[in-house]
Amino acid sequence: MHPRQAGQHRRRLRAPLSLAAACLAVLLLAGGCGYRLRGTGGFLPPHVKVISVPMFKNLTTRFEVDVKLTQSVINELVNRGRVEVTSDESRAQAVLTGEILSFVALPMAFSGQATADRYNIVVTASVALRDTVQNRVIFSNPAYQYVEEYEVPQGSDFEAMETEAVGKVAEKFARSLVIAILEGF
Repeated sequence: MHPRQAGQHRRRLRAPLSLAAACLAVLLLAGGCGYRLRGTGGFLPPHVKVISVPMFKNLTTRFEVDVKLTQSVINELVNRGRVEVTSDESRAQAVLTGEILSFVALPMAFSGQATADRYNIVVTASVALRDTVQNRVIFSNPAYQYVEEYEVPQGSDFEAMETEAVGKVAEKFARSLVIAILEGF
């Protein structure tokens, strides 16, 4: 390669690198100006340190789904450690309420004995987190939906595995909901 061509080649390579460095500098400066990616910071106001979670209302015919979902949401909030959870609403700066609108198990796949061995479970709930200090809604979703596939072990039927299925789905529902509330996703 001719020395003149080599110099032009190096300049062409430096231009994209300079542009990348400038973009990186802008991003770093913007980070100091209060900008942040959605989901990287807290969705809760800083004054919310204690949340009350009363029992979700069960508008379905599924037995104890309210108990399992409520307890799973409380456990998930406690495990994340960002807020304290209390049953005393007067101590809380926010109250998380929920109504379970539906819990549906739809067969998706069948075994050789013509029994369903995989289900699509859909949980729909109306959920709201209300700031009791500023008297405003922090988070609200009137039709929060969680979908999970559940596989029934061979030789079992869903009715026999229902309690276990509800428990597993409740844990994953709670994780998904708490992430949506705390992280803003």
